[in-house]
Amino acid sequence: MTSLVLKDIRKSYGQVKVLHGIDLQIEQGEFIVFVGPSGCGKSTLLRMIAGLEEITGGEMFIDGQLVNEIPPSRRGIAMVFQSYALYPHMTVYDNMAFGMKIAKENKQEIDRRVRAAAEILQLTQYLERLPKALSGGQRQRVAIGRAICRNPKVFLFDEPLSNLDAALRVATRIEIAKLNEQMADTTMIYVTHDQVEAMTLADRIVVLNAGRVEQVGPPLELYERPANLFVARFIGSPAMNIIAAKITGTGERTSIELAGGKTLAVYVPTPATEKGKAASFGVRPEDLSIVTGDDYLFEGKVAIVEALGEVTLLYLEAPKGQEPIIVKVPGIVSVGKGETLRFAAPQEKLHLFDAEGKTYRS
Repeated sequence: MTSLVLKDIRKSYGQVKVLHGIDLQIEQGEFIVFVGPSGCGKSTLLRMIAGLEEITGGEMFIDGQLVNEIPPSRRGIAMVFQSYALYPHMTVYDNMAFGMKIAKENKQEIDRRVRAAAEILQLTQYLERLPKALSGGQRQRVAIGRAICRNPKVFLFDEPLSNLDAALRVATRIEIAKLNEQMADTTMIYVTHDQVEAMTLADRIVVLNAGRVEQVGPPLELYERPANLFVARFIGSPAMNIIAAKITGTGERTSIELAGGKTLAVYVPTPATEKGKAASFGVRPEDLSIVTGDDYLFEGKVAIVEALGEVTLLYLEAPKGQEPIIVKVPGIVSVGKGETLRFAAPQEKLHLFDAEGKTYRS
């Protein structure tokens, strides 16, 4: 059973600390996605798993074996890079077979693996072509096929779709999802900036920030129950609206006063010691709806309307120095710039964070 265990993994370049103690356990067959802002350490962590970067501190185990000093070629890992890294003078077949030829594998076994991988990735008809005769999506599939041929214990993907245009990204993402189903016992770890890739491909998402893990969990758990303000703002597009607030009443139902003076009750429990403290109120743009009457969260004047067809984004005017509240309404709505509207959201969609950014929701 192929499992990957990271214990207090640290990475430094001289005096610069990049990873500050990563603890993570990945089980056989899981599809794990690392996400986080640029510079958070996700690609560095992936390269450490591959053995391409030395581990400064901590321990890494694959199948129970300590691999800190094991070279990349002996870890049973295959990596697919952002660039295709194909040999331009070799055919698709030879590119996929190259690693096995270097390892002096049996010719019949090489042929079996190449053709099996080509069948999985729908590349059979392209085996005799050179990379220059392929589209970007096909080249990336060749790179993936080359990794499959190595029969790895763990697949590592370092932003493999970032060089593709929007349509090819969608098509290749679907191919990777199918590959995951066909290779259900193979562990896959995937680095991306793309929210859609993370939400649709992952069994669990690992959110990294400044070299630390902020939260680990299934995609919908992170979306619906973020552990802190960072995760709340990072997962979801557009990002969750955050409004400064003060806690005016505690208990099973918390009373808060929003910046601007509106008072409302949130069904999130808080201890009595929190009364009077600063907090942050959060609600996602897609959870807000336009309402009439007095039962509303807040009202605002529309500053910008973005009609995208399937949805309309409304940007509300914000006080100087504050970010505008965004409302995401399904379909096309007849709303003009300068209109003042009222907005509401279901209680279970409201979030409350303490002064340090941690969620109050249990």
